[in-house]
Amino acid sequence: MPENKILPSQRIRGVLAPVVTPFKADLSPDRQRFIRHCQWLLSQNCGLAAFGTNSEANSMAAEERMKLLDALVAAGTDTSRMMPGTGCCSITETVELTTHAVKHGCAGVLMLPPFYYKKVTEEGLYRYFSEVVQRVGDTRLKIYLYHIPPVAIVGVTPKLVERLLKAYPNTIAGMKDSSGDWNNTKTFLDAFAKAGFDVFVGSESFLLANMRNGGVGTISATANVNPAAIHKLYEKCSGVCVKRRGNRKALAAASASITELEDQQAQLNVVREVFSNSRFPSMIAALKRAIAFYGNDPEWTRLRPPLVELTTEQAKLLAAELKAIGFAMPGLATDSAS
Repeated sequence: MPENKILPSQRIRGVLAPVVTPFKADLSPDRQRFIRHCQWLLSQNCGLAAFGTNSEANSMAAEERMKLLDALVAAGTDTSRMMPGTGCCSITETVELTTHAVKHGCAGVLMLPPFYYKKVTEEGLYRYFSEVVQRVGDTRLKIYLYHIPPVAIVGVTPKLVERLLKAYPNTIAGMKDSSGDWNNTKTFLDAFAKAGFDVFVGSESFLLANMRNGGVGTISATANVNPAAIHKLYEKCSGVCVKRRGNRKALAAASASITELEDQQAQLNVVREVFSNSRFPSMIAALKRAIAFYGNDPEWTRLRPPLVELTTEQAKLLAAELKAIGFAMPGLATDSAS
């Protein structure tokens, strides 16, 4: 298959949200609320990694995911800011979802490894990803490997990345590391970042460290509710990295900005900690409850089983903790919610 020659500098960067999926009373995806939330995220300088873990993607059929993407594109959404999740246990479904995303012109796809069978070999995973690339057969394809061992158990290793980059250097574009282990992220950055392999962290808690070490941004659950503040840190990190490559005077100015960056990182961590409260059944439930509250739209609280919503007491606790830190979601509320 001929390789695409898109330069790393033209790839998707920054802050992306694994967009939470609203559901109707019959548990079908709510297209209009989904589109509105995506539009709000884009207005806050946040890209769209729809159909990720926090999107409840693995509770949805491939057809449902494709119809939501169709609706998003039909609404005029910029596909250059999209990285939909397409990884399934089934090669057939992965190829179908991936081909669909590529044909829509999405900047890339976020691809889980096949996660049902555990303790699989590196050879088996290599064959899986290789088969997907060959079957899609499109030079526009950009794959971001999704490493999330706390959920999938099956993970992405440096050896696997090395093999895939050797075979498909312009198709394997990067990864999202949701291990929660900074040392693991640093291993991938040290090994591959200089060669143009783009590393996103799965939590904005590691955003500053990631940017300092050659990473390109974050794909974070809490970007669904705190996108502007996360983007602000990303943007300032990017500016400091540029200044550091300049003269001594510019370097001194950049060094003076480090304290400010660290303060911003600490503020992001406070918000993240609220939504990560172990008393909540899931972060997804907390995110949806916040969107329902700040968007004045109670329909947002619904989840697909086996996930469940916050109880009344848990919702009160979330509201109190967010109020205590002065949290807000400007521009979210809409009179068109229905």
